[in-house]
Amino acid sequence: MSEYVRMVLCTTNAGKSREVRALLPKDWDVLDLDAIGQFKQVEESADSLEGNALLKARQVFKLSGEWSLADDTGLEVDALDGAPGVRSARFAGSHASDRANVQLLLEKMTGVADRKARFRTVLALVGPGGSHCFEGVVEGSISRGSSGTGGFGYDPVFVPEGFDRTFADLPNEVKLTMSHRSKALLLLIAFVNSGGLRVS
Repeated sequence: MSEYVRMVLCTTNAGKSREVRALLPKDWDVLDLDAIGQFKQVEESADSLEGNALLKARQVFKLSGEWSLADDTGLEVDALDGAPGVRSARFAGSHASDRANVQLLLEKMTGVADRKARFRTVLALVGPGGSHCFEGVVEGSISRGSSGTGGFGYDPVFVPEGFDRTFADLPNEVKLTMSHRSKALLLLIAFVNSGGLRVS
């Protein structure tokens, strides 16, 4: 691609950063948050994934002046009326660990027959040309126990449709081909390659 692409990746989550970087073109100049100096963690106070992603990207763009890419991801469980949803990272409390969130989910799903769920990611790209959002969804189900050591978040209990193993049990290269985040990133890449970063 002839156009020079530079953006700040708005996350302090190491697992998320690895996934995003593995999928973005290698010739893009992707900066970490420490490249823009002091950064105050954004409170995810919006009531939607899109709203939270935009909050983060807009703050980083304001501080850096660079195109800024943020995401928010939620696990939506049908039997829990879409919970944990936008509160996925804080399901067991504001500073809950991945393990605590997974444990609470499994407790709430004890004895539940309908285990259908989905991961939903919304990417927000904010810069001089405005704000753009991209969504990716993967359908699946909640397993009856935690399995696997790969991935992060709810990966040990999410079985994607068409598979009999959790995201945490699947090889990372397999997950990257069909995950919610990869679907959203493919839309982002297509947008950038079409000249979306140009400011008229």
